Amino acid sequence: MAETGKNKVVVIGGPTASGKSATALDVAQEFNGVIINADSMQIYKGLPVVTACPTPEDEARIPHRLYQVMDPAETCSAGLWEKMCIEEINKAWAEGKLPVVTGGTGLYIKTLVEGISQLPPIPDDIRNAVRKRGDEDGVEALYKELCEKDPEMGARLKPRDMQRICRALEVLETTGKSLAVLQREIKPQPVLKADYATHVIMPPRDILYGRCDKRFDIMLDQGAIEEVRALEAMKLDPKVPAMKALGVPELLSYVRGQTSLDEAREKAQMQTRRFAKRQCTWFRNQISHPKIHSAQYSESLCDEIYNIIRQFLLT
Repeated sequence: MAETGKNKVVVIGGPTASGKSATALDVAQEFNGVIINADSMQIYKGLPVVTACPTPEDEARIPHRLYQVMDPAETCSAGLWEKMCIEEINKAWAEGKLPVVTGGTGLYIKTLVEGISQLPPIPDDIRNAVRKRGDEDGVEALYKELCEKDPEMGARLKPRDMQRICRALEVLETTGKSLAVLQREIKPQPVLKADYATHVIMPPRDILYGRCDKRFDIMLDQGAIEEVRALEAMKLDPKVPAMKALGVPELLSYVRGQTSLDEAREKAQMQTRRFAKRQCTWFRNQISHPKIHSAQYSESLCDEIYNIIRQFLLT
């Protein structure tokens, strides 16, 4: 990489099955890069097929970082991912390589590029008390409590999103203020001072949905059911993120004999399409100044991105 590329970071985001990983692989090869994962599920061990992690051939071609580095019993926050990502970016710079951050977790990308509000720490007694209420009374009761105490956050969150409901209540009880208010008051600043070029791969919806359906069938052929059986054998807390990865709940129902494989496939494909739609909305509305490419992975798309990156590295 040319010396002018120092302190430059290329980000390639997009919905699931958009072709962003293949694009990132070509970009990294073209510009002497290192690929750094920005997918909240690919960070966990044990689910390389279900989460579509890079293949051994991909990893032999280009260095990949932050894939399958955490135990599935753990939970990776945006803040923890940001810390690990910055370490990998600095290593790439030190080696004279271009960091290519890629994934579909928009919150991770937003955290890196724009920063997140630095909220006060939550005391252990408050955190434990809120979590205990959640375990004893259930998510419905906790959500009702949030809506009564903090209507703005109640309207913002999904009724069964236990993790974020707990977080909102913890912040409210710690600070006396709504998380929504604090996020407006505390302006985020990126931790890493760098120049970012953010590209979003967003194929037309009919093509994207077709790719989502095809991807799930490929996963089944490559051993997704065996991975989910192994995950089931670990007897993890059902609330941990790895248990909610795309396709896992549906395949768990199949493994447990609660549904047929055809029913699991149909439901998983539907959920994947819905998730991809939400990702598209996020990238359009929450990421500042991305270059959106309304096309699927192709040689011409890569050539277009190469030209933009060359100019970016020279500025």
